Amino acid sequence: MTARHLLQAFIVIACSLPLCQCAPASGRVQLPSLLDATLDELQSGLNAGHFTSVDLIRAYTARIGQVNSRLHAVNEINPDAVSIAAHHDSLRSSGNLIGPLHGIPVVVKDNIGTADKMNNTAGSFALLGAEIPEDSTVARKLREAGAIVLGKANLSQWSGARGEITQGWSAYGGQCIGAYYRDMDPDGSSSGSGVAASTGLAWAALGTDTSGSIADPSSKHNLVGIKPTTGLTSRYLVVPISEHQDSVGPMARTVKDAAYLLAAIAGPDEHDNYTSASPFGDRVPDYVAACKGNGLRGRRIGVPRHMLQLWSDKPSDYMLEIFDSALDVLRAQGAEIADDIVLPGAVDLLNSKYSPFVTGPDLMVDIPRYFSQLKTNPNNITTMIQLREFIQNDAREGYPEKNTASWDRGIRRGYDNTSPAWWANYKAQAELAGPRGIAGAVDKYSLDAIVLPTEYLSKLAAPLGNPVISVPVGRTPDDTPLEKNKFGTLNIKGPNQPFGLGFTGARFSEEILVEIAYAFEQATMVRKTIVPYIQPKTELEDIVGKREDTNGELEL
Repeated sequence: MTARHLLQAFIVIACSLPLCQCAPASGRVQLPSLLDATLDELQSGLNAGHFTSVDLIRAYTARIGQVNSRLHAVNEINPDAVSIAAHHDSLRSSGNLIGPLHGIPVVVKDNIGTADKMNNTAGSFALLGAEIPEDSTVARKLREAGAIVLGKANLSQWSGARGEITQGWSAYGGQCIGAYYRDMDPDGSSSGSGVAASTGLAWAALGTDTSGSIADPSSKHNLVGIKPTTGLTSRYLVVPISEHQDSVGPMARTVKDAAYLLAAIAGPDEHDNYTSASPFGDRVPDYVAACKGNGLRGRRIGVPRHMLQLWSDKPSDYMLEIFDSALDVLRAQGAEIADDIVLPGAVDLLNSKYSPFVTGPDLMVDIPRYFSQLKTNPNNITTMIQLREFIQNDAREGYPEKNTASWDRGIRRGYDNTSPAWWANYKAQAELAGPRGIAGAVDKYSLDAIVLPTEYLSKLAAPLGNPVISVPVGRTPDDTPLEKNKFGTLNIKGPNQPFGLGFTGARFSEEILVEIAYAFEQATMVRKTIVPYIQPKTELEDIVGKREDTNGELEL
């Protein structure tokens, strides 16, 4: 069976899947599977009284306990999650819903600050016990939308900006691994968020992205990931890499769920002046309403096919066949495909000609600034040199096997983002990514979006903070051989590895991209045909059934 026929088979299979959970013949309500449960399904069950938010917390917590010793996806569970859920249940029973995410558990990457009993470590003991003065803006917005912050997801330590370290490893959380084949490299710094959302350890997750760390792990974990335009979501009290490229965004199982989560966290923040660049002000677009079936009709989408040959690790014939069949789906849904468009800045962008000299100096300023905002700073770290000394002298941090090469280069370079040298590099990169990149192509070819396999798209969008959305499109065949990473510790390729289709476009074009991605998702419905190799067993029915058997007395 060719790859194109396989995608067509996925579509046929998906069309036969149930769109909702219905009561079986016995009359007992069938509760949604937590591997697949959508926000609409969870809210429907909560409103009908089929289960409670406390039940959800207990089910997700049990699922984390069943797989976390293998996957290392979650660093901490909120010790107050059950009591918070009980409060949300009480509000629901009296008809007082806080918002669209009322009573729904979410995990956030362990660099997103929460002013509660959980730590915010960025995966490092240097931040263990440190306290922030208040919630990060995105955490506050989650709570205001009704969500329950269930826990902190593991990550590549310091969001992958410390040195040459296996993806998904942190001193505090251990080595995160993916769930789709044996010893799977989890990809990207938002690795724990990807694993947690894809295996149903929470409804959805927040990740952060500097150069692919939302879109890429979403692609590899069979998720929808939205890397928002830098400035659409606040980074206040989020441990940074680069103020010019960092973004916080959703990782969820469907486009609509990702849209709900994006709508909850988007908007201006006086603590992050980059959000003042948003053209929307306080009136954020209705991303959920953008989830409509005809979102591809009349859209013009460009394909920079030359980019697929620029990478040293070129796409397989199988992936290219899947990609071409996905373009056929876009055409069938009413899109016009402008094939073989050219982005002349792509070669230098992919070769990282300027990127280290932009994000590296940013980090030299931005991490010390984060330390300066702490309410308590147990290790009294205020500079990058002090941070490096802590890492190199604390045995728990795994040094020197896990090195500090990125920081070493930055400190040795001797300048930060206030330097004329930094500005020269930033301007040069902006030219490649803007007039000679996405912005130039959107204008020249009159495009609504640009499409590529996700992993070949992120570096195009990162330098100027353009948005990216990734949607599941396929998986590698069962006979795909395992391939080790450069450390020889995890497999970067293997059978059953999901991969996504990525869309990017102009800055702040998320509403259009959601329309496009939703229409593609609904036409293919690939995600449910790809099943994790490692899955937790507990389902809502186990928790509800046990509660009913014990008259409501259930302990975690």
